[in-house]
Amino acid sequence: MRQRCLLPSFEARKKGRAPQDDGGASGYNASHYTRQSTVCSTGHAAIPILKCGVPPSTPVKKKQQPLAGDAPARPALLLAWYDRHRRKLPWRPLPGVAADPYRVWLSEIMLQQTGVKTVGPYFEKFVARWPGVDALGCASLDDVLRMWAGLGYYSRARNLHACAVAVRRDHGGIFPDTEQGLQSLPGIGPYTAAAIAAIAFGRRTMPVDSNIERVVSRLFAVEEPLPQAKPLIQQLATTLLGAGDANSRAGDSAQALMDLGSSICTPKKPACALCPLNQDCLARARGDQETFPRKALKKTGALRRGAAFVVTRGDELLVRTRAEKGLLGGMTEVPGSDWLHAQEDKAALRQAPMLKGIARWHRKAGVVTHVFTHFPLELVIYTARVAARSRAPQGMRWVPIATLRDEALPNVMRKAIAHGLGE
Repeated sequence: MRQRCLLPSFEARKKGRAPQDDGGASGYNASHYTRQSTVCSTGHAAIPILKCGVPPSTPVKKKQQPLAGDAPARPALLLAWYDRHRRKLPWRPLPGVAADPYRVWLSEIMLQQTGVKTVGPYFEKFVARWPGVDALGCASLDDVLRMWAGLGYYSRARNLHACAVAVRRDHGGIFPDTEQGLQSLPGIGPYTAAAIAAIAFGRRTMPVDSNIERVVSRLFAVEEPLPQAKPLIQQLATTLLGAGDANSRAGDSAQALMDLGSSICTPKKPACALCPLNQDCLARARGDQETFPRKALKKTGALRRGAAFVVTRGDELLVRTRAEKGLLGGMTEVPGSDWLHAQEDKAALRQAPMLKGIARWHRKAGVVTHVFTHFPLELVIYTARVAARSRAPQGMRWVPIATLRDEALPNVMRKAIAHGLGE
C-alpha cells in the first residue's frame, strides 16, 4: 500500500521552509505538523505521516454568527429576515420610506377581525375616494357605510368616520403620536393604538395580534390558554423589540412578527425550517408546535331564528335602516322579524310589514344561514309583490334593485335578498 507523503521536500527542508497552504506563514516549523500513524491494509508496520495543521498559538478566527438561543440576538435575526421577506401590502411603504399615519390607521381598523386578502380591495377603494383623514372627516356617514358594505363588523365603519371627524376637528388633521393620545379617539383601543404608535411613529411598543400570539406562544411554549395568557404573551413579545434607541425599528419588529405568523408560523403545518427563530423555539424542540397557542374551549352561542320579507314594487325593493346602535347599526336591511332562540315561523310571520294588496306571503324553500361572532342565524325568506303606487310603511323606503350595490347592505341581507329574488 502506497502512502502519500506529506513531509516537506528535501530541498524545502534544506532551505528551511515548507510549502505554504492557504494563508499559511512561510518558514518551516515542525510544530505546524502533527504526527499521525497509519497501518496499511497488508498489516505492515505503521508509517508515520505528518499532516499540515495550524499552530496552537494561532487560532483560526471565524466571523461569529448570532445564536438564536441568545435572547439579545432574536430582534436582529427577526429584522434581518424581515428585510429579505417582507410582504408587499397596499398600506405598507417601501423600505426606507416613512409610514403614513392615515394609511396605517385605516388599514388597522379594517384588519380587525378581517383577513388581509379581504381588506386589500376595500383599502384601495377608500384611499382612492378619501386620500386623507381630512377628506374622510368631511364625508357623510351614509357614504362611508355604503363603501364599507360587505366588510362586516359595521361598528368599525361608524367609529372610523367618528375618528376621522375628531382628528380633523380636534387635532388639526394630524393624528396624535402616542398610545395615550391615540386611545382618546373613537374606535381605537389598546392594540390599535400600539400598532399605530409603533408602525407610524416608531414608538417602542409591541402590538400583539393573533399572528404574534401564535409566534410568541410557540417560541416560549406558553402553556396558559388564551385569553388568560394575553398579558404574559404581551410581556414576552416585548422582548423581541430591539434596543431602546432611535434605531430600534419597533414598527418593523411588529410587522416582522405579523409576517412571520402569516407566512411561516401558520396555524397548521408551520414551515419551521424557514423560521429565523427556529433554533430557539421551545415548542419546535418538543415537536408539539401545532398545539400552540393553547385555547380554552369556546362556547358557541345558541342558534337564533327569524324571518326576512322581500317585497318588490316593479323594479324596486322595500328596505329600511337599522337603528344606529347595536348589531349592524345604521346598515340597510329588508324588513324582518326579531332574531330569537327557538322562534317559531308563525311568530316571525306575524311581524311582517303591513302593506295594502298583500293577500298572502310566499315562503321560499330553504333558509338563509349566517354566522355572527356570538351566534349562528337562520332566516326564513318570505316574498310578496305590490302594486306600482303602493306606499312604503313608515320608516321604510323603496330603492331600485339595480342600485342595491350602492346601499350599505351587510352580507346577511345580501344573502336574504338574493334568495328572495331567486338569484
